[in-house]
Amino acid sequence: MTRTLTLISHTLCPYVQRAAIALTEKSVPFDRVYVDLADKPDWFRTLSPLGKVPVLKVTRDGVETPIFESAVILEYIEETEPSPLHPSDPLARARHRSWIEFGSQVLNRIGALYNAPDPAALRTEKEKLDGMLIRLEEELGGAPRTDIPQTDGPWFEGTRFSLVDAVYGPIFRYFDVLDHYSVSAMPTDLARLKSWRSALAARPSVISAVTPDYPALLTRFLQRRNSALSRVMAHAA
Repeated sequence: MTRTLTLISHTLCPYVQRAAIALTEKSVPFDRVYVDLADKPDWFRTLSPLGKVPVLKVTRDGVETPIFESAVILEYIEETEPSPLHPSDPLARARHRSWIEFGSQVLNRIGALYNAPDPAALRTEKEKLDGMLIRLEEELGGAPRTDIPQTDGPWFEGTRFSLVDAVYGPIFRYFDVLDHYSVSAMPTDLARLKSWRSALAARPSVISAVTPDYPALLTRFLQRRNSALSRVMAHAA
């Protein structure tokens, strides 16, 4: 059986980055094709019924099968490739999946932040986002657990890099730009998150999940939102 993988991507999509990180962590070769979501080609519409990225195109023995939605792609990669990124214990695995979903909700909150139409809405969204980050900080520093091995290390579960880490690397990357503006910066007193963020930023799979011009692309994207944050950025410039 022969199989090739192509990850259909967008330069800024954090969900694409999840898949790229997982594939890289497992040393799985794959190609990347970037699409402009503002001008979707017909072939992409055929592959992606929802019109979203990522799409993983699996070509097996000459037959192409598109897999869409990042959670499904991550599970397919996990089920078909060695070097597991999920814990083996079912309860620990379920906990990881729960915090992956939490990560998706954090991304939604970041989107609400940079789309907030006015200063009052921006402050409200910042408070909501900070609340989620504080809850995540608490989880990282929670009481010792009995269902998983307890080890010291930089990752969500200690010394072992997992799919949870693959999900939060792209989340923390937003703050590399947002931290320049106090109205959107990550709280500075979250020591565990700060350490986790630093470790993820230095991870080769996280670094290679985006193109080198990602910070400039994200900055331009945020500047063009016609939002409260866009105006803060314009004033700072």
